[in-house]
Amino acid sequence: MIDFPITDTHVHLLDQKKFKYSWAAGAPQLARDWSVKDLVGSASPYTIESIVFVEVDVDMPQYLAEGDWVQSLADSDPRLQGCVACLPLEQGPSIEADMEKLSRLPVMRGVRRLIQNQPDPEFVLQPGFLAATKLLPKYNFSFDICIFHHQFGNVLKYVRQCPEVSFILDHIGKPGIKAGLTEPWKTHIREMSSLPNVMCKLSGVTTEADHAHWTRDQLRPYIDHVIDCFGFDRIMYGGDWPVSELAGKYLDWLEVLDWATSGCTAEEKRKLFRDNGKKAYRL
Repeated sequence: MIDFPITDTHVHLLDQKKFKYSWAAGAPQLARDWSVKDLVGSASPYTIESIVFVEVDVDMPQYLAEGDWVQSLADSDPRLQGCVACLPLEQGPSIEADMEKLSRLPVMRGVRRLIQNQPDPEFVLQPGFLAATKLLPKYNFSFDICIFHHQFGNVLKYVRQCPEVSFILDHIGKPGIKAGLTEPWKTHIREMSSLPNVMCKLSGVTTEADHAHWTRDQLRPYIDHVIDCFGFDRIMYGGDWPVSELAGKYLDWLEVLDWATSGCTAEEKRKLFRDNGKKAYRL
């Protein structure tokens, strides 16, 4: 059992009265409000010390309002220490005005623009998207990459063109676990790990397997490969809660990852479950 306070680098909080989440129509289990208090209760008996909120794909153009809302939550709960906001980088350099607005919020640490749901395979290679991405270091923002495994090729080209940007790969690149696929995901993970400006979240893994029938032994090879490629200095724990509820309880994924790293040193486990997340998001 993890015997120290945990940093969860991937938490989604929802307020159904304030915001519209069109994607949630396909996930009725999530159609309610989800709060920090709910998360802390779900994680018991473990202690969640630090939380990074990650944008919840609110309907456009509510992303700035979502950022302001997260700041208001952080003002009243010291556990909420970081925010990764949505920013439509495809607007190109003109998005800098909104980037600057977000940078005024003390809780803000980075941005994300969902790539997984983009029909254009070259979405991230458009000149405007690249130009906007290259503005992120000016505001000390990282970029969270959220893709499906089949999108890796162009995303690798994208990251290579932005060496000054700090990237964090969400959900280990969403491999096809349910179908038992490992390649070319394994090759792409190794290629991504060769880029020194990329870290990887061990998060969102159970939801890529069969929601009702996954096993920890089925997940283990994917976990092991990420750790082997990135090493313990460039990985971090993420609960992906409450989306993770589609495939089990909060503790299910936490305890699978604890089990999968049971042979690691105490220092390595602290890096995974606490220290690296704090460092990456400057908590």
